[in-house]
Amino acid sequence: MRIISGKFKGKKLLLPKNNKTRPLKDLVKVSIFNLLDHSNIVGKKLKNSTILDLFSGCGSFGLECLSRESKIVYFFENYIEAVEILEKNLSLFKDKKNFKIFKYDCFDFFNSGKKIDKKFDIIFLDPPYKEVRFNQLIEQIIKKNILDNDGLMIIHRHKKDRVEITKKVKILDARIYGNSKVYFLS
Repeated sequence: MRIISGKFKGKKLLLPKNNKTRPLKDLVKVSIFNLLDHSNIVGKKLKNSTILDLFSGCGSFGLECLSRESKIVYFFENYIEAVEILEKNLSLFKDKKNFKIFKYDCFDFFNSGKKIDKKFDIIFLDPPYKEVRFNQLIEQIIKKNILDNDGLMIIHRHKKDRVEITKKVKILDARIYGNSKVYFLS
């Protein structure tokens, strides 16, 4: 696993030693960022953007955004081994003002009275494949109004996943890469 482009292109990322997290594969990551950079449908500039990376794991998605000069990335991860790896991977970045780690369960955080004082250009949701409640998070994101008006949500699921995306968002595109299905939502 590596950073594929930007200031830290080629840097290897540490991964947890067990299989309790599922890092975003390079093929899927390359494909997502190619669509972000080049698609007329989902094209979104990363430079100076604000990113929310939910279920961050080792931070592959958010780190890629930082390498491509996003303004700030908020990482959410509650699995302690993944948090430790994420912190080590973030040590690549000298400017600690460009990111923040929330060591919370996403569902608990968004269902509580806690707030995030930012609007995000891109929100990336990569829950475990067995997690089927991600529509609750989408609805909390809408309710708390933390996605910018022209913002983009990206959801990474298994291609055989049968959970339908809530009708409260618009599916701009959906792509299959290997065992992954990626949704781009507005």
